[in-house]
Amino acid sequence: RYEEANGEIAVRPRAVFMGDSITDAWALNDPDFFAGNNYVGRGISGQTTSHMLVRFRKDVIDLKPRYVVILAGTNDIAMNNGEISLENIMGNIISMCELAKASRIRPVLCSVLPAAAYSWRPELKPAEDIVRLNDMIRDYAEDNRIPYVDYHSVLKDENNGLPLKYAADGVHPNMDCYKIMEGMVQRYL
Repeated sequence: RYEEANGEIAVRPRAVFMGDSITDAWALNDPDFFAGNNYVGRGISGQTTSHMLVRFRKDVIDLKPRYVVILAGTNDIAMNNGEISLENIMGNIISMCELAKASRIRPVLCSVLPAAAYSWRPELKPAEDIVRLNDMIRDYAEDNRIPYVDYHSVLKDENNGLPLKYAADGVHPNMDCYKIMEGMVQRYL
């Protein structure tokens, strides 16, 4: 999807934001945040960590950013690519971090955003799996001296979901939510 856009990048980006629909919509809805800070959005709706790992070389490493901001995992928990254990989701995130470090790119890990339900998978109750995955991401980040942006703690409601004031569907942030996220991630970039 980003082959042409990647070829048009003339200046080394400060950061590439790697993710799914949440990152995709972020770059589309607030292009000034990205352009004004020399950030590049590389989100693709529906993607899991496995998908992101496959395209990591082309969409991150080849762009030679200083940082990569990784916001990933909710679509794995939603089983968009079939069942996958939390350990294997974490393994994909670790692999992205290792690839980044090997390429002298500093990873910044983000918590998965809160979600109490997925409209496209109503039978699932993802809130507790998200909390467990976030614990794994945080622990890995701390053990490896990688910055960890804890969106979940700031944005969650009493059900560990994303409240309507931040997301009409409980998953995809609105602009108010993105503004909070921007303020948080900027401290690490």
